[in-house]
Amino acid sequence: MDDDAISPDDAYLEEVMAERMNTEPMILRGCTSSELLMLVVIAIAIWIPLSILVAWLLDAIAMAMGIAGIGVLVTVVMMATLFQRIKRGRPDGYTQQATAVWLHRRRWRRSKFCLPDGMMSLGRNQVRP
Repeated sequence: MDDDAISPDDAYLEEVMAERMNTEPMILRGCTSSELLMLVVIAIAIWIPLSILVAWLLDAIAMAMGIAGIGVLVTVVMMATLFQRIKRGRPDGYTQQATAVWLHRRRWRRSKFCLPDGMMSLGRNQVRP
């Protein structure tokens, strides 16, 4: 036998490794770095004003950053867990495409995907003249 021959198991392993190299790495509970950054920015945008309001109502403005920090951490972990459940068993990039289609169907943002409404046909059932 040749020592240079590649077994089917080795070929499969090389294919899996190449596929993993072409995708973003998972960082926290199945979230990629771009998804995690999006979660952090949205959580900060929500929790900073909310924590300032709560701290002002309690007459303890110094607590605002502590409330915001804990709120951001809890929100990011909970949303990462939710994303993990949504993404389970789906291909890479599924959530981005599904979100783009969802926004397009509600007319909030135009999508770059072709999204037909009715039946699609190749036009082969038409009679030639």
